[in-house]
Amino acid sequence: MLARMGTVMRVLVVEDDVSSRSLLVNILQNEGYEVQACANGAEAWATLQIPDSPLLVLLDWCMPEMDGLEVVTRLRALRSEHPHYILMLTSRVEKSDVIAGLEAGANDYLTKPYDIGELRARLATGQRMIEIQSSLIASRDVMAELATHDTLTGLLNRSGIIERLRQELSRGKRYHSNLAVGMCDIDHFKQVNDLHGHQTGDAVLRAFARVLSDNLRPYDAVGRIGGEEFLITAPIQEKFNIVPVFSRLCEQIAGHKIETESGIISVTISIGVVNTDPEMTIEKILAAADSAMYEAKRAGRNRVVYSQ
Repeated sequence: MLARMGTVMRVLVVEDDVSSRSLLVNILQNEGYEVQACANGAEAWATLQIPDSPLLVLLDWCMPEMDGLEVVTRLRALRSEHPHYILMLTSRVEKSDVIAGLEAGANDYLTKPYDIGELRARLATGQRMIEIQSSLIASRDVMAELATHDTLTGLLNRSGIIERLRQELSRGKRYHSNLAVGMCDIDHFKQVNDLHGHQTGDAVLRAFARVLSDNLRPYDAVGRIGGEEFLITAPIQEKFNIVPVFSRLCEQIAGHKIETESGIISVTISIGVVNTDPEMTIEKILAAADSAMYEAKRAGRNRVVYSQ
């Protein structure tokens, strides 16, 4: 079977001749493919615009309503992240026709009447190309995730949350909205590592990150900027009181019991908050939030201090 074990490749067959279409469908189903069929180019074009349409396409050239060449041209104009692999079926043998099809965006072509063995081989090539392409996209997404997210907590990392801060500041300038930024530090976290070990410390950080995420609003963002320090961006609507957001966060953290292999551990946090204005740079914002956070530490920890 061409459709590999555990991977059922979906194929779209576009052929206006009923007998030819039925033959192709039967061949492909016997090879293990999941087959969808269209009777003309217009129907194919409608199907191919659906986000989950089959990526492997057997497309006849000469059809009513819309020919294969026009379908290919329109499809390539969409510039999808997951482009279809198009194998054109044609009775045209002139080099100029073959070139026209390939230049329009077809990946390969097969001349009618086609040999079944050659059809299998060309479909197998198409499937391999789609699988390679999907693998590359998945690898790219993983790399993008690693570049912007902290591997331990799953939150944004330092560069990721700083970029989010930059975006929120830019949005605030455009729409004349405000932004609160909170710098958070787990109180006495060194004692957790010293008493219970770094494995337990990691478990505490992961649980802490979950509590942070669960208690922020959908449009807030949080990232780990290093060690046990975290940064929160919280857009402020006009006349909205941001104080309860951070106060509630402090209360939720203090009241949460973290289960670890070393037993139940509770932690508290100190938060420094600055209400930004359009003229503040990122460096000034971070410095102000950091200063307010250390003031919270000096005032006894487990509290929020707002920068003046």
